[in-house]
Amino acid sequence: MDAAGLSCHHQPAHQGHHDHGQHCHNTEDFKKRFWISLVLTVPVLLLSEMVQQWLGLSFRLPFHSYLLFALSAVIFVYGGWPFLTGLVDELRARQPGMMTLIGMAITVAFVYSSATVFFIRGHDFFWELATLIVIMLLGHWVEAKSVLGASRALEELIKIMPTTAHLLRDGQVVDVPVSELKPGDLVLVRPGEKIPSDGRVVEGRSPVNESLLTGESRPVLKEAGARVIGGSLNGQSSLQVVIEKTGQETYLAQVISLVRQAQASRSRTQDLANRAAALLFYVALGAGIISFAGWTLLRGIDFALERTVTVLVIACPHALGLAIPLVVAISTALTARNGILIRDRRAFEAVRNVEAVVFDKTGTLTEGRFGVSEVIALIPEDELLRLAAAVETNSEHVIARAIVDYGRQRGLDIPAVADFKAWPGRGVSGQVGGKLVEIGGANLLVEKNITTDYQGLKLALKKGQTSVMLLVDGKPAGAIILADRVRAESKEAVAGLKHLGLKVFLLTGDSEEVAASVAEELGIDDYFAQVLPHEKAEKIRQLQARGLRVAMVGDGVNDAPALATADAGIAIGAGTDVAVESADIILVRNSPSDVPKLIEISRRTYAKMVQNLWWAAGYNILAIPLAAGVLFQQGIVISPALGAVLMSLSTIIVALNAQSLKKGDI
Repeated sequence: MDAAGLSCHHQPAHQGHHDHGQHCHNTEDFKKRFWISLVLTVPVLLLSEMVQQWLGLSFRLPFHSYLLFALSAVIFVYGGWPFLTGLVDELRARQPGMMTLIGMAITVAFVYSSATVFFIRGHDFFWELATLIVIMLLGHWVEAKSVLGASRALEELIKIMPTTAHLLRDGQVVDVPVSELKPGDLVLVRPGEKIPSDGRVVEGRSPVNESLLTGESRPVLKEAGARVIGGSLNGQSSLQVVIEKTGQETYLAQVISLVRQAQASRSRTQDLANRAAALLFYVALGAGIISFAGWTLLRGIDFALERTVTVLVIACPHALGLAIPLVVAISTALTARNGILIRDRRAFEAVRNVEAVVFDKTGTLTEGRFGVSEVIALIPEDELLRLAAAVETNSEHVIARAIVDYGRQRGLDIPAVADFKAWPGRGVSGQVGGKLVEIGGANLLVEKNITTDYQGLKLALKKGQTSVMLLVDGKPAGAIILADRVRAESKEAVAGLKHLGLKVFLLTGDSEEVAASVAEELGIDDYFAQVLPHEKAEKIRQLQARGLRVAMVGDGVNDAPALATADAGIAIGAGTDVAVESADIILVRNSPSDVPKLIEISRRTYAKMVQNLWWAAGYNILAIPLAAGVLFQQGIVISPALGAVLMSLSTIIVALNAQSLKKGDI
């Protein structure tokens, strides 16, 4: 896969009236035609009577008019070829637009000017024709480069892939091309090197920088069992990685595929731009006919033709055709660089209008695994945790692992345990430092005739959280309360969505108590509890029936029906598995705080599109009457060449406005 491949395949083959696919594939062709036409335009300008007057020159060569005609004919055919063929294509498709306008303008100018050489007396427009074609070619070349340049972030992704890998084979390190790696191969990644392909760490412990791939700003610590992404940068220590995915199955390949798919997908706003371009053709044609008829009667055919050509030049919706695609390309590249992958442009545009966001709980707002949420200590807390972790070290239960992990996170020195016993349905026990430590739940308390009259423990049990009691030498020492821990970013996400004026809902299969607890902790407006996976889509439909436009955020597994039912389905926590078919938008990082960020980007992107449409269409609304000669009596006259310059200026403004999307805080 190469950068050129990315550049030239993310665009649709034909996008409405403005053929960006053609521009994509022919960027070099436009460049070549521009330079050759520019060189030929210089003698055309020098031979033109009006330009000579401006420059204070006066000379005529043998066969002067025929030489001027010949040079102009080459420019018309060679330089104007993309516009002439575009005119034919658009008329065949009965979709007149920009190419039709340009083709018509240069054809009218060339045919009339040629007639002044061979058949009739009059003023030729050869220099206006040449400069118009050169400016149009420059505009299309710049446009094609701009649209392709907007995907530079993705091209950089392709370039970051290493070309060789250190394959471990029979205890030896063999350097092989990355393209030859197969799933199951074991590779060595030294400090400072890039991981050659997606896989899993089997040995070693090192921070890995994934920022260019997922947008995660801080290096992520990787150790045995952790998944790694091809192209990410290894940090301080060597890692041994078993390759799991290669070629088109890798994370990076899927990202590029999704971005191409998004940039090729239809945009509702682009449909509006295409309709505006079609309308503009008929307006320009009508204005041109009226101008020609009116000025022919008032000033003669020469002036009438000049006004008609100028109207057609001014009306070329070059900026209108660029207004939407450039914003699409830039926004898609930006979101991909920030770990937000868009599968469907329509869904991305719909996100700006959502009124309610529904979150799945487990794995989305919470971490999806048990963790210690609170410690109620009747003895020093660190001592309580040391004793509990010591006994639970020998247990494989999920609660035991959570307690041990919490103790290690606190940096506690966990002592050895003797005489460990596991009592099914009751708990575990062991001797730690000569003390009998017993850990268990309700059955242990009943057996020991111990009441749960600790305020914190009562509250935890009311919330539906899991709790275990710790007894030391038969006496209560405290309780450890565990829950599916809420992600640190979840509160920020909910606050951000409320700041945007949205309602937030929680959807979970957990109990009423657990749902209420999480909703209260995060400040969520309402919740649906004890919802089975197949019932989640029905809850989305209920909200839609209330007139709300709904975005669903889930993990993309059991949430698939709900993601598909929502106005916008957002998969979160997909990690390296970006091919979540049921989601329109994929958030690579396990961070709910990316949801308000996504909505803000969608709103800003739409605002840029609307601004560009106004810049492009508004320019034509003002310029067409001036080109037709409405203010001729006031001495304001726009020539065809000046019309081309003004049209190009409109295009530059649209391009700069689109580029400003990059400068926002994303």
